Amino acid sequence: MMKWRGVERDMEQEKPLQRRRRAPSFTLKDKSGRKIALKDCREPYVVLFFYPKDNTPGCTIEAKEFSKLKASFSRAGARVLGVSGGDESSKQKFCARHNITVTLLSDPDFSVAKKYGVFGQKRFMGREYFGIARTTFVLGPDRSILHVFENVKPLGHAREVLAWIQQHRKEGEDRQAKKRS
Repeated sequence: MMKWRGVERDMEQEKPLQRRRRAPSFTLKDKSGRKIALKDCREPYVVLFFYPKDNTPGCTIEAKEFSKLKASFSRAGARVLGVSGGDESSKQKFCARHNITVTLLSDPDFSVAKKYGVFGQKRFMGREYFGIARTTFVLGPDRSILHVFENVKPLGHAREVLAWIQQHRKEGEDRQAKKRS
């Protein structure tokens, strides 16, 4: 077993997908039952944050922080999508109870979490179970994985992701300006 931030993870579990790899496509339902497909996202960047469970303390902090910064992500050219187990009803209640405004997607059989390598055996307080390891992927315009945030601490994470995107965009703009001059 591998220990990470108070949670042990089975070493046999696949590691999260890494940079430069094309992100697996998917279609999942949001809180209203509307199908959202990765291929239909028109923004240059997609922030895909996987979180363990609706209405738990860490997940609530994370989703609320992404919601608070939703307009800033939009100005940076990014769409934010949260993914966890549970059904549309669970997402609807979670969003209503905590004023979550980012899109949360239901992955009831964890098929998308498995494709991204973030679902596996975990141990917490002596109890073993299967679940999602809190992980965030930043996808670029071609939907390749630009960055992976692993072992995420919920508090301040949304701001960290936004800062990374803003820096990445600035570096890209600087490269373009150098090419033109």
